[in-house]
Amino acid sequence: MKKTIAFVVFDGFQLVDMAAVAVFELANDCPGGPFYDLMLLSEHGGPVRSSSGVKVDSIAFDAHTYDTVMVTGSMSPVVSSPRFIDFLRQSCAASRRTASICTGAFLLAEAELLNGRRVTTHWAQARELQHLYPKTRVEEDRIFINDGNIWTSAGMTACIDLSLALVEQDLGTANARLIARMMVVYHRRSGGQSQFSALLEMEAKSDRIQSALSYAKRNLAKELSVDELADAAHLSRRQFSRAFRNETGKSPAKAVEALRVEAARAMLEDSSHSIDVVARETGFSDTERMRRAFLRTVGQPPQAVKRASRLGKM
Repeated sequence: MKKTIAFVVFDGFQLVDMAAVAVFELANDCPGGPFYDLMLLSEHGGPVRSSSGVKVDSIAFDAHTYDTVMVTGSMSPVVSSPRFIDFLRQSCAASRRTASICTGAFLLAEAELLNGRRVTTHWAQARELQHLYPKTRVEEDRIFINDGNIWTSAGMTACIDLSLALVEQDLGTANARLIARMMVVYHRRSGGQSQFSALLEMEAKSDRIQSALSYAKRNLAKELSVDELADAAHLSRRQFSRAFRNETGKSPAKAVEALRVEAARAMLEDSSHSIDVVARETGFSDTERMRRAFLRTVGQPPQAVKRASRLGKM
């Protein structure tokens, strides 16, 4: 029997959140499908205008029971209505799963569905969510979080990671990977992975320095000396070191460490690999070196990250 996935939209919703619909659309083409009926709901039904001006058609809230209710977000939190909040409360009580994308978490929090829950939202709005709804437990640096039957995600493209995780729960890892390949995205980032990318934060301005960073990310298990990175950038060692620090604000060694910590954290949170294996695969010479790097960058040792991820999946 097909599962009904209801996407809740409202005037000013963020159109990029509709990328989540594509995940379930492609899931219907997996062997054995179709698995899902997809619906767009709004308070009054009819055309609903997104923040970009593009409109989508919707049907009005009703007493129908949905398997999964997904509340879209907006560029900034919106003011809801009593009927909207009543619908969220009733649909959450009746559905198997309730999820929010980006600032949709504010609507779930207003409906008191996030009290005592671990949740996330777009990093730019996370502290405001915690301030307005102190009974929530906001973790601002997460791609998505699953706490019981409630799922919340970061903003923008994180809706794809969230939807892939929901499909993986329903149809298994192989189908989720197939869908990710069809969408030409990385097989979903783990829920605990940072909303921030080390490569983006370093913001290399030239193609040569960007090439060196990309080379480093692809070859973390190697030693990655300054000479090797300079060769990848087609610069002399002296030119490379000067240009690298000017563009990224970091030394090559610190930049490589940041990339290694990011990769190691993703492995710890999204696999059963031991600390030793993770250290080896990400280029740390030993677990003690990795531990020191985690304390400097993450503020806690690898064991704590792995333990927190395991508890979050229970």
